[in-house]
Amino acid sequence: MSAHLSSRLRRALTALALTAVLVGGAVATPASAAVPAATTAAPGWLHTSGGRIVTASGAPYVIKGISWFGMETSNCAPHGLWTISLAAGLAQIRSMGFTTVRVPFSNECLAAGATSSINYSVNPDLAGKTPQQVLDVVITKAAAAGLNVILDRHRPDSGSQSELWYTSQYSEARWIADWRALATRYKTNSTVIGVDLHNEPHGQACWGCGNPATDWQAAATRGGNAVLAVNPKLLILVEGIENQSGGTSTWWGGGLSGVAAKPVTLKVAHQVVYSPHDYPASVYYQKWFSASNYPANLTAVWDANWGYISKKGIAPVLVGEFGSKLETTSDKQWMSALVSYLGTNKTSFAYWSFNPNSGDTGGIVADDWVTPQAAKLAAIKPLLAGTVPPVSPTPKPTATATPKPTATPKPTATATPKPTATPKPTATPKPTATPTPTATPRPTGAGATASWKLQNSWGEGYVADVLIAGTTGVKGWTVTWPDTKATSIVNAWGMSCTVKAKISITCTGADWAGPVAPGQTVRVGLQVAASGAPTTPKLTLTTK
Repeated sequence: MSAHLSSRLRRALTALALTAVLVGGAVATPASAAVPAATTAAPGWLHTSGGRIVTASGAPYVIKGISWFGMETSNCAPHGLWTISLAAGLAQIRSMGFTTVRVPFSNECLAAGATSSINYSVNPDLAGKTPQQVLDVVITKAAAAGLNVILDRHRPDSGSQSELWYTSQYSEARWIADWRALATRYKTNSTVIGVDLHNEPHGQACWGCGNPATDWQAAATRGGNAVLAVNPKLLILVEGIENQSGGTSTWWGGGLSGVAAKPVTLKVAHQVVYSPHDYPASVYYQKWFSASNYPANLTAVWDANWGYISKKGIAPVLVGEFGSKLETTSDKQWMSALVSYLGTNKTSFAYWSFNPNSGDTGGIVADDWVTPQAAKLAAIKPLLAGTVPPVSPTPKPTATATPKPTATPKPTATATPKPTATPKPTATPKPTATPTPTATPRPTGAGATASWKLQNSWGEGYVADVLIAGTTGVKGWTVTWPDTKATSIVNAWGMSCTVKAKISITCTGADWAGPVAPGQTVRVGLQVAASGAPTTPKLTLTTK
């Protein structure tokens, strides 16, 4: 989500290394390369009955998911594998009580020939594999850990989130072809229980408006039918839109009021699940956060945007992203209210995220990718209760050589205003030693202040956060700091950054993090290729 910023995954190694074949720009799978069927039985294929997801026998089933992102970024692999093994991460997810991993991916990564930032000393079985083959292993190991998988088409390319399900580079035909290829590849594997067709439609995306270029409801119908023509047993997750026909706006992917009049009706019945996203005020300000009756007003907000769908028995709902760093009273109130709402209504969900490197929300584990975030687990415990017996924490892995991050700069990640729980992914290898973060003095521009905090550094780069706090508020901002050791920007979220080699770095707020309201603080960040990291650089802030 960074908004940005979600996934449940991976099971035990596939004995066969499978090679993706490109046909017309899409990933195709030869019949002889079919992925072996899952060896676990529960819960098996799922379908819907009214407002509930049910098993083959008709028993109600609540999906308890979490996102593990990275396969949609320039690394084309789950993040954190520079520190932990895939099996250890999945085992910890299961031990916490989750039953499903939502795995974000990009179409670009599906066709890529290699991954980056995987420590092969810790993950020897991933050496030499393409991203598609890594996904095979994720699914196999997820099954071995007792987890199911939801595949999430998070982005067309690995650089940024798109408003619509297609771009000038990745057509609708490519989107559908890749979905059909994935459905074919995992057709006999009930570990993969569902597909999230496109992450966080927003901007010009509309619901049932009749314009084929922007009508997400119509596109989801075409995409869902294409998937079900290959495997009629998959759940089809359909997210909402940002700007609804009644004039209201909500989170990216969060608006589903249009379902009442124009539901997604597929050729195979009982497979549609609606999947809104919801976030707190720390991620992006929404008017309902300042209502006099907050947080009591949230039930009505959720009911109007998506909750009515399951309450009226139209279809089930799976809240596909929600999360917070839980650093403010408002966020804690939001989380408590949402957990109560989901639990009372027996609503399925996917928490954002396992990754600690999600800029807006952080993760369910700390920066070492091992230590559980106790406060976050306690906050969502009512939703996970009774899933699995308590298990001892995953032991901390022994130190191993740190792999190099990808050196080729990629397009900066366009962060999501109304989150994308597209992570603000920071594809940073775990440093051998993490310095104590130091904050810079706060320079003041007209209407805002800025601070800089080092998160991680290693021999060839670093990751830092920039916090912009609105005093009277600004329409936009730019911050510059000296950096004599920087050579390039590897990734950035919430801002667009440039480097003057061995002189300075300049970043300008973008998308959700451009305007900053009075009293609002936005947290953005970047990964820099450098021979060292500054400690307390002097910031120059300009605003408009």
